[in-house]
Amino acid sequence: MSRKILFTHSYFYKFDPKQWKFKQPYPPLATILAAAVMREAGFTVSLFDTALRDSPDEITDAIDQHKPQYLVIYDDGFNYLTKMCLTNMREAAFAMAKAAKDAGCTVIASSSDAADHYEKYLSHGVDYVVRGEGEETLKELILALEANRDVKSLQGIAFRENEETKITANRPVIRELDTLPLPAWDLVNIDSYRTVWNKHHGYFSLNIASTRGCPYKCNWCAKPIYGNRYNSRSPQHVLREIEFLLKEYNPDHFWMCDDIFGLKPGWVQEFRDEVLAKKLKFRYKIQSRADLLLQEDTIEAFAQSGADTIWIGAESGSQKILDAMDKGTTIEQIHEATHLMKQKGIKVAFFLQFGYLGETQEDIDATLKMVLDLMPDEVGISVSYPLPGTKFYDRVKEQLHEKQNWSDSDDLAMMFQGTFGSKYYKELHRYVHSVYRTRKGYISLQKLFRNPLRLNYKDLRAGLATFYYIPTSFAQRLRLKGLAVTHP
Repeated sequence: MSRKILFTHSYFYKFDPKQWKFKQPYPPLATILAAAVMREAGFTVSLFDTALRDSPDEITDAIDQHKPQYLVIYDDGFNYLTKMCLTNMREAAFAMAKAAKDAGCTVIASSSDAADHYEKYLSHGVDYVVRGEGEETLKELILALEANRDVKSLQGIAFRENEETKITANRPVIRELDTLPLPAWDLVNIDSYRTVWNKHHGYFSLNIASTRGCPYKCNWCAKPIYGNRYNSRSPQHVLREIEFLLKEYNPDHFWMCDDIFGLKPGWVQEFRDEVLAKKLKFRYKIQSRADLLLQEDTIEAFAQSGADTIWIGAESGSQKILDAMDKGTTIEQIHEATHLMKQKGIKVAFFLQFGYLGETQEDIDATLKMVLDLMPDEVGISVSYPLPGTKFYDRVKEQLHEKQNWSDSDDLAMMFQGTFGSKYYKELHRYVHSVYRTRKGYISLQKLFRNPLRLNYKDLRAGLATFYYIPTSFAQRLRLKGLAVTHP
């Protein structure tokens, strides 16, 4: 009888109020891919999917049901939300580890947080921490444990021996991603995700990863799992998974959850050609960079293959700040790429980051101006977050307060000495959203007055919201001025 592995992960959407409010949950992609690898190696695998659960305590029922020899807490490294190492999720991981240890399981953890803080995990019931890309390490580790072999020669793990922490050499990343199996989608209760999406958005989205890693050097961006290298699946391999998912689960939409989708020269065009040749119809969103989008006919190829939203790391409207971040893009590229995407009917979304070292009020005003000039379809706002292993972290680590992790993604606490304090940036977050929605509502009212016969509910709602956001943003602006003056 094959040995049993219970997989889980530590991202509870309900423990992150901001993300749960969006109601856009995705299955733990990296988790079910690791499960597929271990199933292929001959193990019986099961999944305790925490994404829509209420409490880590619920894992005891899964342990009682499956009676695993191993509990593997394997976070979805493809989901950027897991990089923030939120304390709510860390505490949940510790609780699940304890429950598994109490049941006699060997506990293994693989996550950005575990890689950065392996001592904490080893002190809370975890026997082995997988560092870096996890599939091959996990397989070798469990096979070695099954054979009672010494694990000190294995690459990519941290563990304790005689109360001393041992760290083994780093493992090279997998280059040939097409050799990996498709994720074990059958372990997921897909209908539970479909219900949330359809109820709140009227469509259903699933996630796919076509690449690993990012070769760019943005100095605030941590890459504890897949590193600075960039490896890609072939378009054919990705479309094999898309065809499978369309046939089995009939999603309306895909999130291509790569750090950067389609970076390899010619990949996007080959992907487009395959989609058209197979006559596949699906919509998808991606993350990219302004400079990459301007290469050749990239935006045209995205539009032809079904891309409906492209998120770009705009970050700031100040070139000074982009250069300080080692971003490698220009304000002009952001403008040009935005205009081209809009021309092709692709929705544009900006990631914005406030609070970076040296940012002044003038830089903040430049970012707000960029947003209002370009009016992306969506904006996501954060403040600079020092992650271990980054140049940014090294620059501010002497300033770090006792609090070094957010509890959830809406925390927005400044963990180093910025130009302004946490209260200022939290108010700024609200203010930018209010001003943006005011402008959006004004544009909707203009459309309404120009052509009242084409009135739709979305434009009417946005237009009416203007009358709320105008006084709201005025009051927020006054509070911001006060907070800027009172900050030491």
